[in-house]
Amino acid sequence: MKKFLKYLSLGILSTILTATPGLGAERISFFYPPFGEFSLSAESLEKFAKEGKINSELAFYASRATPEQLAQLRQLLQQKFDIPPVLVSQFTYSPLGEAVVRRLGEILLTDSRQNGFYAIRAALILSAADPDGLTVVNLLRKYPSDSLRLNFSEGLQIVNSLVELGKAKDQIVAFIKQQTITQTNNATVDFAQQPDLRSPGNFKFQITSLKLNDNSRNRSLPVDVYVPQASSSTTTDALKPPFPLVVISHGIASDRYAFVYLAEHLASHGFAVAVLEHPGSNAERFQLYFSGLAGPPEAQEFINRPLDVKFVLDQLQQLDQTNPNLQGKLNLQQVAAFGHSFGGYTVMALAGAKINFDKLRRDCNPNRTLNVSVFLQCRADDLPVENYPLQDPRIKAMIAINPIDSSVLGESGVSQIKVPTMLVAGSEDIFAPPVAEQIYPFTWLPNPNKYLVVIEKATHFSAIAEPTANNDVLPVPEALLGPNRAPAYSYIKALSLAFLETHLLNRTEYRSYLQPSYAQYISQAPLNLSIVQSLTTEQLQQALNGLNPQPTVPPPQLQPQPTPTRSP
Repeated sequence: MKKFLKYLSLGILSTILTATPGLGAERISFFYPPFGEFSLSAESLEKFAKEGKINSELAFYASRATPEQLAQLRQLLQQKFDIPPVLVSQFTYSPLGEAVVRRLGEILLTDSRQNGFYAIRAALILSAADPDGLTVVNLLRKYPSDSLRLNFSEGLQIVNSLVELGKAKDQIVAFIKQQTITQTNNATVDFAQQPDLRSPGNFKFQITSLKLNDNSRNRSLPVDVYVPQASSSTTTDALKPPFPLVVISHGIASDRYAFVYLAEHLASHGFAVAVLEHPGSNAERFQLYFSGLAGPPEAQEFINRPLDVKFVLDQLQQLDQTNPNLQGKLNLQQVAAFGHSFGGYTVMALAGAKINFDKLRRDCNPNRTLNVSVFLQCRADDLPVENYPLQDPRIKAMIAINPIDSSVLGESGVSQIKVPTMLVAGSEDIFAPPVAEQIYPFTWLPNPNKYLVVIEKATHFSAIAEPTANNDVLPVPEALLGPNRAPAYSYIKALSLAFLETHLLNRTEYRSYLQPSYAQYISQAPLNLSIVQSLTTEQLQQALNGLNPQPTVPPPQLQPQPTPTRSP
């Protein structure tokens, strides 16, 4: 009983409130078999939020909370979420939003102990439309019921599961970090004496903006092409046009400016870069969606996104013959793909991964996961079951940052990727959890030319460029951005360049930059950087069991050439 009361403290209540900002109007009933029900008035919470006063009813719970937990709870109760009611309505009436709210409704029940889905949705919309705005206290007022029954056993199970998942993630990330440190001990390269791949190259570049229309799919694709400008001092064939091409696919609700820093960096080192926007899932589409002027992203977007990239490559192949800014400058036989989040899925599909309908059927019917990305991945379960031809043989290498793939691709889908691959994970990514979406999928890749990059304390948004006048993406709360992102940008620039030079251009002198020792050399706290080239499910299981897995013996490090740069 003592343990139960401890869990019933306001620290846990704060956790639950954070996950679902809608509770009963007059009383909150905690239902926890076999102990029965315990209740708390909404008025006591409102008084605490406004005045900081703890009445005798709330004191029972407050005495079991730390001062820090009480402060966090009051801050949460006072927090106003500036979200337009149309946005709340659009999201909660969308398939994705309905799935999320129904899952929450399994914890927050109605008076008759039914799923609280409809009541939660109504309270969210009504409070967002109220002059006082969307706050937890206002949700208490707007909840269309005299009381709410909180299924505490279900809630506690979810809390415990989240705690266990967090511990598992920490153990695995710690093992990968230790493996990186262990392999660094055998390092022989002094990177202080080598070219700094984080710095810009010597190529100037020109940006050509295009609007490519795929009439067969009614898709209009904005594309910016960054083309290096070769100077008269170019002396070797390797440095002359046509330049190798990198195509970049953005994440959901983003745009073609999200990785402008990487496009500019690669172009300065002699790579042409094509950055496109996916009209069915870009920032503009989400702004229209939240304004009530367009529907939510469709399941077909899992097919259209890879087809967008294939269409862009087809068009660039033609424009390379006719457009004066591009003519003779693009090597469509040396193409790499780079993607973030939904764009990570996109480039994995282009590299050969196949949609796994059996896995989708198991994971989505019903969807009981705590993995947020699976709610999006389960949209693909609405697709007709077919063998979609999404792979493009022109893609010779692939980089995916925070990709989503555990359900939509699964092991059988990811294992179809045969090209060199780099997966990048952020340890604090709550939208594409690293263990499920990047670390285990890394073990499924069959090609030995694969790299897993883990950035500690990085979130789902750590690699995305800072907003600019052109970068009109949806705002991300400061708490979700994580620590200063500048180190993450430098990691992405350096490792992408090293990977592309090594595996797209076969320049072995760059391979040493893909070793753990280089990761340690450029790592900056708190965004500590790790990289491994080999990892097995057995090692991960040993890490979870608290054992000390034997680190993989790294390949011998190659000493770089004195000046491994691609400059005119």
